[in-house]
Amino acid sequence: MNVSQLFGLTAAALVGLGLYGLIVNPQPLRKVLAFNLTGNGVFLACAVIAHRGAAAGMTGDPVPQALLITAIVVSFAASALAVGLMLRRFAETGTNSLVAEGDALPGQGPANVELK
Repeated sequence: MNVSQLFGLTAAALVGLGLYGLIVNPQPLRKVLAFNLTGNGVFLACAVIAHRGAAAGMTGDPVPQALLITAIVVSFAASALAVGLMLRRFAETGTNSLVAEGDALPGQGPANVELK
């Protein structure tokens, strides 16, 4: 097993763990962390693919590196925005749940409807 295969398997494991965390965890902060874990796995997979192309004798292309750096910055900004929105929701509702008390759950219809 060479280094590229090891990094590729690590990237697949990160994506798998991130998807598992997105499905299983009901807490919003854990979902954001799981989404970041999935993104990091994708970034690592893209870096491995770019490195394998350079190792095969092709000239080094700076475009994949620039795209990965840009993607990491955008991912960081999106994570900061998500955490900020969660803090704002917690300040307004007092709960960290994705569904506030009194909100309608999917499939239950509109909340607070009185029939006469």
